[in-house]
Amino acid sequence: MARFARATAPPSPSPSPATALLTGERLVVLLFAARVALAAPPTLAAPLAVLAAAALAVELAADGSAPDPASPLRRFRTRPGASSGIFLGAATLPSVMLSRLIQQSRLLSADPNGPEEFQYLEMQYWAASISCLSVLAFFLWHLRQSSNNGISKYLKCGSLLVALYPMTYILSFLLMKTDGGLMVVTNVVYMLCHGVAAVILIKHILEKFPSCSSFGEALLVSIGLVLYFGDMLAHTLSKMDFPMSSKAFIHTPGTRSDMTTIIQGILLGLFLLPLLYKSSLQFWDCCRREVKQRTQAAEEHMRKRISSTVFYISLLVVLMFLVPSWTHLVQGLKVHPFVWIINYMFTDSHERLALCAYWICVICVSVRRFYSISKESKTERILLRKYYHLVAVLIFSPAVIFQPAFLDLAFGAAFAAFLTLEMIRIWEIYPLGRAVHQFMNAFTDHRDSDILIVSHFSLLLGCALPKWMSSGLNDRPLAPFAGILSLGIGDTMASMIGYKYGVLRWSKTGKKTIEGTAAGITSVLAACSILVSLLASSGYILSQNWLSLLIAVTLSGLLEAYTAQLDNAFIPLVFYSLLCL
Repeated sequence: MARFARATAPPSPSPSPATALLTGERLVVLLFAARVALAAPPTLAAPLAVLAAAALAVELAADGSAPDPASPLRRFRTRPGASSGIFLGAATLPSVMLSRLIQQSRLLSADPNGPEEFQYLEMQYWAASISCLSVLAFFLWHLRQSSNNGISKYLKCGSLLVALYPMTYILSFLLMKTDGGLMVVTNVVYMLCHGVAAVILIKHILEKFPSCSSFGEALLVSIGLVLYFGDMLAHTLSKMDFPMSSKAFIHTPGTRSDMTTIIQGILLGLFLLPLLYKSSLQFWDCCRREVKQRTQAAEEHMRKRISSTVFYISLLVVLMFLVPSWTHLVQGLKVHPFVWIINYMFTDSHERLALCAYWICVICVSVRRFYSISKESKTERILLRKYYHLVAVLIFSPAVIFQPAFLDLAFGAAFAAFLTLEMIRIWEIYPLGRAVHQFMNAFTDHRDSDILIVSHFSLLLGCALPKWMSSGLNDRPLAPFAGILSLGIGDTMASMIGYKYGVLRWSKTGKKTIEGTAAGITSVLAACSILVSLLASSGYILSQNWLSLLIAVTLSGLLEAYTAQLDNAFIPLVFYSLLCL
């Protein structure tokens, strides 16, 4: 581990559980899941309801076992100051997928590829739900190893609901049209693979990145990565020739754009980069075992230079060879992805190049200014971080309106750059490792650790995911703005007004104030009103129901007030899900 990593601390329990069955966070999540379920057909709403109830029972059992020194979950060191968050983590992605299904069902008649998209999206919903269910079963298995009998009622309830879920899946499956016995078997295998992968991944995250996340945050990341790579795998298999066609395994839509494939290919390569880098280092170490050892200082210096060289070579191999090979297989691209990106930027060059110049100016000015402010230590860190939320509004809002497709590409490029820089920081890659660490450390807070800094990832993905998921036909024009509105405006105004003028607190132990929440909700509603006018003047056909919008803004604002989880990750997804209804 890098020298920046914190020393290993003894396992510490999560915060003491609330005595009430429904805390503020649990009540808001319950209302959110209920709102989505009530808008869905019964065959899809019932599984979500069972899953949410199981997640609530598991969270109550986990929080109840936290004070027990013998609790098996204490082996996983979660982020200090955060609740378990299992209920929120398990309910978020299935609710998002179900909301997208509801939206897609309204567009079936207008989209020629609608039935195919709907079928694949329905498969994604079930994959997300089964993955969450598998992780809940993983938590239950660990909790049953505890000697504490005071939580047995929640364990029994959670176990019963987890066992009941497959029955709801089978019932829903029987009520829907199927394509035959082969499809039944292969779909079940597809779901089980997602579930097993989710359990393996969350176990890896909790063990390899201690004190970096809560259970709910780790669950959200695990399910998200499993779905993302499952989607990549499905599209890859659909393009390969097998004796049994993979299209009999799963229906993948044929409407994927070149840009989406390129973004996925680059991210796939960067996620595989650690595996290639570590394997190359191990091979190098094996080759040098017989070489005469130098002094310790010289050996350490040589190893840093060699590891840095191996990293840059691995990065070059991934970007120059692996990524174009995958994009050619899946999408049939004849040119290198980087060549495609350059050609795309210089097509309609005036608007896109002007947008790039605008982004560079805003980023350079804001980063230089805020970094100098952070070194003076006179401005509160929370306010400094919210200024970056406002910068996100300045950067992303014009692009969403005038160049939405180009913004998809920009989000992918920014995320790829963040991934690369974080790997350079963690592994101390010469010569940038120390400089990147010192710079990034100026903008961290209590939710970051020296092992992994997640604030910049969560802000970027919070703005990007609603936009990425809104690609294609969309009858809810505010949905792509969900991250920008909730984080850039709502969260920022709530923090600033609450910090400066807040008096009435939502709870005795929390810092969030009623004044801040009211300011956040009001500011988002005002921004939506302005945005609707701008979109209408740009030719968008608006169909947003204002009562539904009020419910969405209010619930996301209350979630920001009550949750102890990473709000940049959860609030945009919850807000986007509600806007799709």
